[in-house]
Amino acid sequence: MKAQLLLLTTASLMLTNTAYASIETQLAKCSAIEDKLERLICYDALSKASQSHSTATKSLPKAETVAVAASSTAVVSTTSKPQDEFGKVKKSQDEELSKIYLDVSKVSKDPYGALKIQFSNGQVWKQTDSRSYRLKAGQSVYIEKAALGSFMLGIDDRNTTIRVKRLK
Repeated sequence: MKAQLLLLTTASLMLTNTAYASIETQLAKCSAIEDKLERLICYDALSKASQSHSTATKSLPKAETVAVAASSTAVVSTTSKPQDEFGKVKKSQDEELSKIYLDVSKVSKDPYGALKIQFSNGQVWKQTDSRSYRLKAGQSVYIEKAALGSFMLGIDDRNTTIRVKRLK
């Protein structure tokens, strides 16, 4: 009987301490549990505890809410579901430039042989690939957007380009 009372007291103290710990600490404790079922039970208990501490969020219909159990404050986000936006093409109101033309003012090479190109408008770009490419001061070149946020530099009457990145 005394052992059960001691166990019950210890468990209630642990629950009280856990309720006041931060969400991150509680999540770390749950993720450290080896057994899958016990880990799931821990996460479920954490979810129920955070829901019981967020009574202020019940008056917010159709809003995605995140509650912090320790301080009982709610952060509200009124974004739509990600599934609703999947596959839609997002258009900006002001169409972004995809290609610009610049005049070369100076061409130099770095110690590794990559071109460093200064333009008449003050921009400085550097070659990021290892292709051989000839440029002279006074030439007009274009820089266009490429895949994955990279940029390509080329000349209209040539069929080759080099990959570049902006320095200034």
